Amino acid sequence: MSITSFIANNIAKHVKDLVPYASARRLFAASAQTGSEDDHSVPIWLNANEAPTSTQYELDTSLYNRYPDCQPDAVINAYAQYAGVNKDQVLVSRGADEGIELLIRAFCDPVTDSVLICPPTYGMYAISARTCNVGVKSVPLINNDLGDFQLDVANMTAASANVKLVFICAPNNPTGTLPSRSDIEAIIQHYAQTALVVIDEAYIEFTDEPHLSLLAQYPNVVVLRTLSKAFALAGLRCGFTLAQPDIIHELLKVIAPYPLSAPVADIAAQALSAEGLKRMHEQVATILHEQVALVDDLANIGDIELVGAQTGNFILFRTIHKDALMQFLVHHKVFIRDQSKQQQLQNCLRISTGNAAENARLLELITQFYQIQEATAL
Repeated sequence: MSITSFIANNIAKHVKDLVPYASARRLFAASAQTGSEDDHSVPIWLNANEAPTSTQYELDTSLYNRYPDCQPDAVINAYAQYAGVNKDQVLVSRGADEGIELLIRAFCDPVTDSVLICPPTYGMYAISARTCNVGVKSVPLINNDLGDFQLDVANMTAASANVKLVFICAPNNPTGTLPSRSDIEAIIQHYAQTALVVIDEAYIEFTDEPHLSLLAQYPNVVVLRTLSKAFALAGLRCGFTLAQPDIIHELLKVIAPYPLSAPVADIAAQALSAEGLKRMHEQVATILHEQVALVDDLANIGDIELVGAQTGNFILFRTIHKDALMQFLVHHKVFIRDQSKQQQLQNCLRISTGNAAENARLLELITQFYQIQEATAL
């Protein structure tokens, strides 16, 4: 029997038709080595909402021969202080992605239960649910004349049967918009006895509207955080789940014995120190400054139409030349993200805000692209 036949006969039924998450590196790892023959520049990565700069850290290897703590005190205490919560309300994991999966495993029964998502939004909510054989209910965001992609409260409450988790991304990836706080509270109150409302704040440092006060008001609220974006530590894979202590206790039942390696814990604790927090805030201010200029310039090029808002570290825009522009940028080793397969985002591309040089190169290439388009049309 061939391995293909073996897999077909033995793979779990709910896994058979799953499609892996198309991460930034899966899409473009090989393409980074391509480009025009006369273009030998370093690839510019603007497709994963990563920070454009990195920081050096010191490592203490003296205990690397021992297994690490499941929940390292230095990391838990530092993040609790940073977020303004008690340490028993904090769980650290391999990125917020693991937090998503832990919530699904702990609170959803396979086959019978569902999660509720509001597309266009982050793709891992649905993928993690389906990986666990949990249903996915979808209530699209309302994109009104203001283009602000708000929650459809009426349909979200109508879809509540068998829903155990409601995922709300705030700021939302990829639209960059913030849901109305009153709408979030309406959802929380509706699901008070039946479901956890999970507010994903991966980009919260780029705005001044955190939702942690809801954590104190409502026991069914969970907040997801990460060091990947504002802290410039995407490669570290370190995220946090903030919730009531009883919820954290249940998640500890399903987490791996050693979710955080010792080097990750060392670096995370340094990033959350007073010096690390100061550096993070400076980096965020620089990114937001660059983003304002990038938005202004993009809005005046070709047929580019800005979509949503910019409360994260990224910009979403629409162009009928979406495919050709992507190919042109990839040819020149500049990588952005195609979001056009998401609901309501036809012909949309997303740009992560880079540093000044990266943004200048991006604008130069986009301008060249439209000049070529205009010359071809003549």
